[in-house]
Formats: sequence, C-alpha cells, structure tokens
Amino acid sequence: MKKLKRSARLVEMTQFLLSRPHTLIPLTTFAERYGAAKSSISEDLAIIKEVFEDEGTGELQTLAGAAGGVKYIPHLAKEHALEFIHGLCEQLAQPDRILPGGYLYMSDLLGEPGIMNEAGKMIATAFRNQDIDVVMTVETKGIPLAYATGAQLNLPVVLVRRDHQVTEGSAVSINYVSGSHKSLHTMSLSRRAMKEKSRVLIVDDFMKAGGTIQGMVDLLAEFNATVAGVGVLVESGSVDNDERLLHDYVSLANLTVVDPRSKQIAVKPGNYFDL
Repeated sequence: MKKLKRSARLVEMTQFLLSRPHTLIPLTTFAERYGAAKSSISEDLAIIKEVFEDEGTGELQTLAGAAGGVKYIPHLAKEHALEFIHGLCEQLAQPDRILPGGYLYMSDLLGEPGIMNEAGKMIATAFRNQDIDVVMTVETKGIPLAYATGAQLNLPVVLVRRDHQVTEGSAVSINYVSGSHKSLHTMSLSRRAMKEKSRVLIVDDFMKAGGTIQGMVDLLAEFNATVAGVGVLVESGSVDNDERLLHDYVSLANLTVVDPRSKQIAVKPGNYFDL
C-alpha cells in the first residue's frame, strides 16, 4: 500500500493504466494499492478519463457491478494519426530509398521504436472493437510492427516462419505464391503457436498483390482460425484491383509511384483514413 499525495497518485494511476491496455482493473486494486476510498479513486479516474479524451490518447471504459472496474483502450485521434502519417510519407519519399529493381528501403523505419509504436497504435485503433485472440505476422520485417500492435491490444504475437525450425516442434506448412514473378514459397506455423478457432489479426509491413498475406490466411484455415482483420504499414498503389488477392484490409500509407530512373517516389495516406 502506498500513501501518495493526490497529484502523485494521479500520475502513477495513469502510468498503471497505460502499461495495461485492454485489461479490466477492479477499483479495489487501486483502493488497496493507494490506501484510498473507492469514491476518491472514482474521482481520480474521472480526471484521467477526461485528459485521455481531450488529448486523443485513448478512452477509459467503466464497467459497473461487483465484477466491474476500468479498462484503458488506446485510441489515436484522427488529427494525430494524420500528422504522424504525413511525416512517415515524407520519410518514405526520400529518393535515396530506391534500391536496384525498384524496391523501397524501409528497414531503418521498421527499426525505429517511436515510429513502430505510433503505427501499432493506429492499427490497434482500427481494430480496437474487434474480438481478437492473437496478432500474426510472417518473419522478419513485419515483426516490429506486430509486436507494437500486440502491445497496444495486450495480445500475444504469433510468428509464421519461412523455414521450419526444429525448435518449433511439429508444424503445419503450406506453399504460397508471392512477388511480381509469381514465385512459389513455403511458410509454416508451429501447432503449439496458436489454439484452434482463434480470431487472428494479421499484420505486415508491406503489401503488393497480397500473396504473402493470402498465404497466412490459407495457413489459418488449417487451424480452423478466423481472420479478424488485416493491417499493413504500406500498400502498393500500383497494383490493379483485379490483380490484388486481398481486398479487405487497412493500410496506413499508400505507395503510388517508385520510378528508379527519375528517382521519384510518391506516398500518400492509406485507406485507414477512409474508415
């Protein structure tokens, strides 16, 4: 039990909530933690709730009854999300990101915790009202975004392997077609990685035609799992709709032009802002 002044208690309660998103916390937890009456705790939570909503950082849900409490739901306000995405688009549009073959270098951005945390919060915002059990991605570049999203939703992350690891135990493997050359690849998932009939949020760093994500969708069918949603950091806008294998997804940014000859890159906000 901690005896704190109210100002200090408000700070610690806020940190406590931020570190436990999507977790129901009984009022008795705070009352016992700070040696305060539930009425005082309720007043403190009302202040925190107002600040969260005013700053656009999330919402504080209150559940009444003996089994009730409060739950912090991360939420990024649209104006904050737009500001972040415009900054990300500017970074992606730097001419020196173009690699031989017309590929775009993104690894530095995927390695920035601040960028991934904001992107993860955006994807978590888009799917915050969905019933989800796990976040899934395929190794390796999508891993930082998947963990950032999982942290915001307070969900475990499942990694699909491109090569089966003996330390994973028995696994389910499938072949899938991906890339502009329609090449055949293999992906696998350990049978112990996820329970059957789970509801899964698929996350990936980049999507062109959607072959890799469609492969994960097909793999989930082997687990009798349900795709609760698909979120990608960047989608390619140069793919025709009839060529795209996936149509139901949320993208944060849309890469419309990559011209190696003129060193021109054009990126705009994705369909996240159409929701």
